[in-house]
Amino acid sequence: MAEFKNPQQEPGMERKLLVVFALTFLVIMLFQPLLKKYGPQPPVKPASPPVAAQNQAQLPSQSPTPPPAQTSTEHGAAGTKAAAPVQATSESETVIENDVYRIVFTNQGARVKSWVLKKYTDDKGGQLELVNRVASEKHGYPLTLWTYDAGLRDKVNSVLYVKTSSQFSVLSSQQSGSSSAATTSSGAENGRAGAPVAPRDIKFAYSDGDVSVEKSYTFDRESYVVGVKTAVYVKGTQVTAFPMWPAGFGDQTNGAQYATSQMAYQYGHTVERLSTSSWTILPSIKVIGGATIPGPFHWAGVSDQYFAAVFLPRDPENAAMVMLRGPIEIPHGGDSKQMDKVEVLGAAVGSTKGATEARIYVGPKALAELQSVAVPGITGAEPDLRAIIDFGWLGIIARPLFLWLKWMHGHIVANWGWAILLQTLVINVALLPLRLTQMKSMLKMQRVAPQIKSIQEKYKKYSLRDPKKAEMNVEISALYKKEGVNPAGGCLPLVIQMPFFFAYYRMLNVAMDLRHAPWLWVHDLSAPDPWHILPVAIIITMLVMQRMTPQAGMDPTQQKMMNIMMPGMFGLMSWNLAAGLGLYWCAGQLIGIVQQAALNRSSLGREMREMMAKRARKK
Repeated sequence: MAEFKNPQQEPGMERKLLVVFALTFLVIMLFQPLLKKYGPQPPVKPASPPVAAQNQAQLPSQSPTPPPAQTSTEHGAAGTKAAAPVQATSESETVIENDVYRIVFTNQGARVKSWVLKKYTDDKGGQLELVNRVASEKHGYPLTLWTYDAGLRDKVNSVLYVKTSSQFSVLSSQQSGSSSAATTSSGAENGRAGAPVAPRDIKFAYSDGDVSVEKSYTFDRESYVVGVKTAVYVKGTQVTAFPMWPAGFGDQTNGAQYATSQMAYQYGHTVERLSTSSWTILPSIKVIGGATIPGPFHWAGVSDQYFAAVFLPRDPENAAMVMLRGPIEIPHGGDSKQMDKVEVLGAAVGSTKGATEARIYVGPKALAELQSVAVPGITGAEPDLRAIIDFGWLGIIARPLFLWLKWMHGHIVANWGWAILLQTLVINVALLPLRLTQMKSMLKMQRVAPQIKSIQEKYKKYSLRDPKKAEMNVEISALYKKEGVNPAGGCLPLVIQMPFFFAYYRMLNVAMDLRHAPWLWVHDLSAPDPWHILPVAIIITMLVMQRMTPQAGMDPTQQKMMNIMMPGMFGLMSWNLAAGLGLYWCAGQLIGIVQQAALNRSSLGREMREMMAKRARKK
């Protein structure tokens, strides 16, 4: 089976791009030391308490020891009353619908069969189903229970529960008379005529004399957050049982999309992210199915590129997360005859001290939505869910870029593609002084080139190990200082632009707003250009740009090689990148061509060309 590595959107792609940029930079600038100063630094490992989890994660093969069972005093009566069975005789469904979701519960396992996000569409244009049916059939449906006893786990997730609803209310503000409205036979009479009617909360209960289970859920009108309470008792003694989201998301339809899955959790300012991708920086904790990561957590859960299912425990100090991971097979490229094996990630989160009470956010990784969910108790970071979005190691640039782009989309142009072009224009105009500084630095280098060559000839007879050879560098440095030459000044614009490029790459990788956003022939700016027009345009514009830009001090043969190699290399690298990133890159090259043409016609540009032509004639 093929092992998938997301070619466009997996976080590790940043490292590939960084290596390419770094190697090219080293070749052109002859290993100038400035790269070490401005290059990316290794990420810092998160501080405790989450890091402590790496020593406590339990392997399934080691028979992980569950947290100690708790004897519930308040449930003592339930233990004595357990002789009276509480179970349904047939399966039934309850539909909960508000302005943003439609959830279908079944009393078999008191679990979720369908979780539709009404404001988002799938790749076929229909409403987005977040339940991954193929994976759920094999690994479990949302809000089933995890217990350390596999037999008990199978039982509590398959028996028929008795459902009760305490209150009914109109959750949706939309007027609808369709049969899809969330109704129950007892609740329909209490609602507004023609509007969907659903319970504010539903409760499920089961008991067979030995095992008893209580599960309840609460809902509101416009939020993606659902309240969850669960408790499991065996012969009157409470056992550890965590609600879980075990089987990925319904928007995952190919291997590349499964490769974007990750687990994440936060306590205070520390956020830990775990991924199965082989191109990411090795996580401090491996994703091992069935292993437990002890808390504390303010939130913990699983996500893919654009959606998340995150638990917010009411008791963060005693929370724990069980990592869930399992394989499934999916059709290769829509061909049901050829199957590919992919990994599905999930998470179970709950309390190790008694019953679990939590909120669960199931929805888009949209900044506005995440910021609306309060997370009490967080110190040293924003007290909401915004940290679910991973802007990467350049988040200090990527997040402001996104907020700026979103403002442009909302106030200036109503299309994300045109907003990207406008933002690119502003960024490149702002960097124009750096381009001018680059040309001045290159001109100074041209002026001192004969003197540098003379110094090099003077010390040519000494070997590299000879102490006299070091004096050559001292003389060259003194010459640079005397003439006011910065040997790294010519590469400064590239150093400044690289963080913007990587930040743009990361921003487009996580920006929910650009999902399915069209522009001209591009139907989705977050996906590769279907006709590959933008990658070809990148190659052409880079070829033109390379020929227009003076390259002082570079050997003509080397210059010719780089003029061909660099555009080809970057064009291939951009072949499967997001169309939005290709648009930013290509537009930046076009603007740079215009700027360079104007600079070449200036007195500075004419002097540069004359000096380079004179040098060429001497050779």
